[in-house]
Amino acid sequence: MRFIKIFALLLGLLVWTSATAWAQGVTVIRDAEIEHSVRTFATPLFQAAGLNPNTLEIFLIEEDTLNAFVVPGGKMFLNTGLILRTEEPTQLMGVIAHETGHIAAGHTFSRGDQVRNATLKAIAGALLGLGAGLATGESGAAAAGSIIGQDMALRGLLSFTRGQENAADQAAIDYMRSAGYSPQGLLDFMQIMEDQEALMSSSQEPYLRTHPMTRDRVRALEQAVREYSGEAGDIEPELARMHARMRAKLSGFLESERRVQRRYPESDTSVPARYARAISDYRNGRLERALDGMGALIEEHPNDAFFHEMRGQMLMEHGRLEEALPDYRTATELLPEEPLIRLSLAQVQVHLDRPEMNEAALENLAKVRAREDDNPTAWRLTAIARGRQGDKGRAALALAEMNYARAEWREAVGQAERAKKLLDNSTPAWLRASDLSEAASRRADEQN
Repeated sequence: MRFIKIFALLLGLLVWTSATAWAQGVTVIRDAEIEHSVRTFATPLFQAAGLNPNTLEIFLIEEDTLNAFVVPGGKMFLNTGLILRTEEPTQLMGVIAHETGHIAAGHTFSRGDQVRNATLKAIAGALLGLGAGLATGESGAAAAGSIIGQDMALRGLLSFTRGQENAADQAAIDYMRSAGYSPQGLLDFMQIMEDQEALMSSSQEPYLRTHPMTRDRVRALEQAVREYSGEAGDIEPELARMHARMRAKLSGFLESERRVQRRYPESDTSVPARYARAISDYRNGRLERALDGMGALIEEHPNDAFFHEMRGQMLMEHGRLEEALPDYRTATELLPEEPLIRLSLAQVQVHLDRPEMNEAALENLAKVRAREDDNPTAWRLTAIARGRQGDKGRAALALAEMNYARAEWREAVGQAERAKKLLDNSTPAWLRASDLSEAASRRADEQN
């Protein structure tokens, strides 16, 4: 799991945002297992909405409050607190379905006045920087770019009317049914929100402040549940397993040791409980105990790629690269299409700093970039490996790509021009460097 801090960029148009939100920024999590699970839940709902899952992005915000929201460009944000609060997969799926309803209806684009249109344009630019920051894969990295503060999402621009909420509810019901699931999960979530209405505004969960509740909405969901012809609560065991694992992993990484122990006491010998405790041990400085816990899980589940990845991360982050390498290799073999796992394998190979590892690392990095072509870490590692091979031209080109992905336009121009001087004219690499230089120059001019 990687934590990326996205620092807010003060935009004069965003007058609704509190100073505290801007100062603190937002931490976004990238984790192969959690992203895989959320995407598995969301894909049938996106398809039911007639949306292409490949064009939509879901981001996880490290925040213990209960919230989810969407912004222009098909981007959905889920708080970790939301995931931890859901007890069943369909509750999380219900929220995703509801937010998908907003996307499909174009609610985030429905504001007509000039100021808000200008604000949407500003956010669109800010999200480019967000994408760059998320792609770093670096633990604790301070990313270039910005993201809207959550308080802004609670006021005005991303708040929905009651009519839009009703429409999104109905869409969510249709999507859940089309995907073969009861709307019960969404009803359960809305009943939690209904209980929040009695609280003072300052004590309410953020989701309630962006999504106005009415008793009529709950009644409509209750009717939809009664009319559902499927078997309510009949969830595939695999979805329940993924949901339990996701919550356990988030708890182990984000919650206090005392909270983890309350959620997952030693008497609980289930796989999610042991997983959470092993991660909590790791986060609290008990590496060997954490490795023992992961080792026992791997012995029982040798083909679980995410268990191997987790042990590999524990070892890599403590500088035990030789020991981490087999786990990352195994995880990559088990899930060859997961770019974040393959990126970690390449990172270990590069950091081992052995000539024979360079070519293997470059092959892995090429596969990562095929899935995430704007991943700055992949480009940075590529530059290191190319430099070690003496290929200064393509190393400079990789650094240009890295800076472009980070929205560092002037640096991208400088590295692209350097690459042009080192590469043979009219080769594909030289042409790419030329294109990058021109594109980055335009971006730099637009920024000024």
